[in-house]
Amino acid sequence: MTALRLCSSAFVATLVLLASAGAAEAQDDRPRRTRVGLGPQLVPSYPGADGISLRPFVDVVSARGTDSLPFEAPDESAGFAVLTRGRFAIGPALGFEGSRTARDVGAALPKVGATFEAGGFLQYALTDMIRLRGEVRKGLGGHKGLIANVGGDYVARKGDDWLFSIGPRVTFADGRYHDAFFSVAPAVAVATGLRAFDAKGGLQAAGITAGFVRHLGGRWGVSSYAKYDRLVDDPARSPIVRRYGSRNQVSGGLALTYTFGG
Repeated sequence: MTALRLCSSAFVATLVLLASAGAAEAQDDRPRRTRVGLGPQLVPSYPGADGISLRPFVDVVSARGTDSLPFEAPDESAGFAVLTRGRFAIGPALGFEGSRTARDVGAALPKVGATFEAGGFLQYALTDMIRLRGEVRKGLGGHKGLIANVGGDYVARKGDDWLFSIGPRVTFADGRYHDAFFSVAPAVAVATGLRAFDAKGGLQAAGITAGFVRHLGGRWGVSSYAKYDRLVDDPARSPIVRRYGSRNQVSGGLALTYTFGG
């Protein structure tokens, strides 16, 4: 899809320009502490599924000295800031999308292999309580498509004692990604009885994510989240979703955290 490719090219160009804007920040020798969370999460088995799968929920953040641990949305991709300029931050973003098989769907659809996704993010804090973030990732194998997530979060917190966040999410994907999960080729239509359908790239879903982190005492705490997405446009019109899946995509997770160092 031309528009999404243009947006992704502009996104990458912005990362490069920001990365070359000046020298790296001075070395910070203050003691570092790191909070690691691990637990289960339930997510859609594949994009457009009406069932859920159990996967690990991992949450890792770190800070130096007496600085509060930074906010990270529970549904953002794995990554870290390689450059911070005031309220701007940029860095790599790594994601993973599970496979989809004919058995998963219950129909003779082509398999979509498990996909590692690599790309980058750009985020900007409007205020201490409002953060905007965008990610663009490319599938390496599997769906081989391009996917972008844009969102914002309102963050309320009391230091590291507790943190609550909530905000909207919008997901875009190119034609290759939508073909993999939502299109029905003519030959597949004959085999399954579904009508042929060519899903174009564009808007995929809109939704909301909320997260809550709580310090329990000592070095222990909990991290949790809930997320809802609603498929729109071609993904919502896909015969696969209409017959075998759901336009409502729900996720949630709960992790026990432990803080090292400090």
